[in-house]
Amino acid sequence: MAQNIDHKTTELAKAVLIAVTVDKQDERQTKEFLDELEFLAETAGIESVKRFTQKLQIPNSRTFIGEGKLKEVAAYVEENEIDFVIFDDELTPSQLRNLDKIFSKKIYDRTSLILEIFAQRATTAYAKTQVALAQCEYLLPRLTGMWTHLERQRGGTGTRGGAGEREIETDRRIIRDRISRLKEQLKKIDKQMAIQRGNRGNMVRVALVGYTNVGKSTIMNLISKSEVFAENKLFATLDTTVRKVVFDNLPFLLSDTVGFIRKLPHQLVESFKSTLDEVREADLLLHVVDISHPNFEEQLNVVKETLREIGAGDKPVFLIFNKIDAYTYIKKDEDDLTPATKANLTLEELKKSWIAKANTPCLFISAKEKINIDKFRKDLYGMVREIHAGRYPFNNFLY
Repeated sequence: MAQNIDHKTTELAKAVLIAVTVDKQDERQTKEFLDELEFLAETAGIESVKRFTQKLQIPNSRTFIGEGKLKEVAAYVEENEIDFVIFDDELTPSQLRNLDKIFSKKIYDRTSLILEIFAQRATTAYAKTQVALAQCEYLLPRLTGMWTHLERQRGGTGTRGGAGEREIETDRRIIRDRISRLKEQLKKIDKQMAIQRGNRGNMVRVALVGYTNVGKSTIMNLISKSEVFAENKLFATLDTTVRKVVFDNLPFLLSDTVGFIRKLPHQLVESFKSTLDEVREADLLLHVVDISHPNFEEQLNVVKETLREIGAGDKPVFLIFNKIDAYTYIKKDEDDLTPATKANLTLEELKKSWIAKANTPCLFISAKEKINIDKFRKDLYGMVREIHAGRYPFNNFLY
């Protein structure tokens, strides 16, 4: 089941990954999506042992994949004692209900897997409340699928008007009530956080944004000399951390926010509204990009689109291309006459590509190896000073 998961996995828990290559999507993209899904599974403590893909115009409305492919997957799952079946898209309630009749194993879709990771990584009461709300809102329309599974386990009929049907209605009421309580709790916390933001005065606010696992927390630690948790896993940071930073007597606030990801569940975006308010209210966004990632351009665009969705698309941006120490390229042979691709560009050649033509200030650094950090501090100071000078023109003589 993809919902209300009792997570009792061990390091050896195994999963198969399933994706559909839809019309106008090439196999390379499907592989990249599955690479990310595998990383998500690994972050949740699950080992991916096999991938299944199918090319369709659109996913099957009943079972996501076609009947023949479904039989192939089901046979492999049973023969190899697989613990989880993971789909790289959000399953509809009816798809989940139909798949639940076929697999006796737990089913994750991309949304429920991300929610599970958030649940594992939430440490503060605020983050736990946000995740609990997102899980409940995801779970509510999928209760029918849950009870189909439970009735089969118990040997019940599950017929209309039976015990299962009555229990579904009872659980719906319980979950609706819980959603209401969680929303009330978040409203109270939101008010407290709004007051905290108001109490910070009119200091310049800078927010770190970017795709998950691009190095935002490491940069936060470098700039603010704090100890924000940083790890080479997805969603290492859930709670926004705000630190006061002073460069040459010029104070400003620096915040580290939750990382974005492709197909970020809308339940999470809504639940983490106050966390994202730090981004909306920022004067400057430090958009961190993992330049070593083969698909960094798409990740950059995902973040841009998410910023537009949350109403922060018009903020001033300083692009920080991180992890230059890990950047690699494939050198072409002299007699290879095929056109060069992005994978064949050296870092210097890449810097002279569209990046040089974009009308956005940018810098290439390595937070891990502390490469170009002094230049980063100097440029950031200049941007903060410019914003501060516009806000307090009579204080310019201090700087």
